[in-house]
Amino acid sequence: MRLRAHVVVSGLVQGVCFRYATEKEAGRRGVAGWVRNLPEGRVEAVFEGEEERVEGMISFCRTGPPGARVDGVLVRREAPSGAYQGFSIRY
Repeated sequence: MRLRAHVVVSGLVQGVCFRYATEKEAGRRGVAGWVRNLPEGRVEAVFEGEEERVEGMISFCRTGPPGARVDGVLVRREAPSGAYQGFSIRY
């Protein structure tokens, strides 16, 4: 089953390569979507793909890369849109 998840991560998640690590992990898992920094210091991402792979990305976000401190992860699961062909960092 395919799934789309909209995720917002809070904590020390900017300036610690969170976006780059997320892009690499999504590529490894074959998940489409995007990730970006938000002005107030959080990171926002959309993951779309097979349910197990998307759930793996959510789990990744709960820890993040070395140097990150994740205080919270808000997740909204949605129907997949099929709009993403790959994974990108948005600026």
